[in-house]
Amino acid sequence: MSTTLEIREQLKHTTLFGEFSAEEIEQFVDLCDITTAAPGELIVRQDDPGDSMYVLVGGQAKVVHHKESRDIDLATLACGDFFGELALVDEGVRSADVVALEEVTLLRITQAVVAAVAGVYPTAAFKFLVSIGRILVSRLRQSNQRYIDSLLFPFAGKD
Repeated sequence: MSTTLEIREQLKHTTLFGEFSAEEIEQFVDLCDITTAAPGELIVRQDDPGDSMYVLVGGQAKVVHHKESRDIDLATLACGDFFGELALVDEGVRSADVVALEEVTLLRITQAVVAAVAGVYPTAAFKFLVSIGRILVSRLRQSNQRYIDSLLFPFAGKD
């Protein structure tokens, strides 16, 4: 996926941008950087400072956390998934590597992009932040449930 028009069309079908008008998506994408990564290429590195988030608009990537000498695969990301969103709130370090599994196209979103959108299209910025909030709450609920399940059923699935 290489053209801005194709990226805009793809974003219309994502949870993150689903409530955006065509004009809002166009303006948002115009402010962002569109980047690519080759298969096996590191997109973000664990423990590096974060300064932006990414939306996957083509291809697949995987999220891998490193602990001591172990690599833990956390997720496989596909079109419409995003990562690095905490960098929009703070400038802490990345919690995991993200590696391209195939040729990927990414929309890079910085704090400056969000601020610019808020200045020109405040409704779009509101929609964007609310969408991120909803998705993060959903992730937190799932994580809480897994934690509760691990306390209640600590030996389930261990043979």
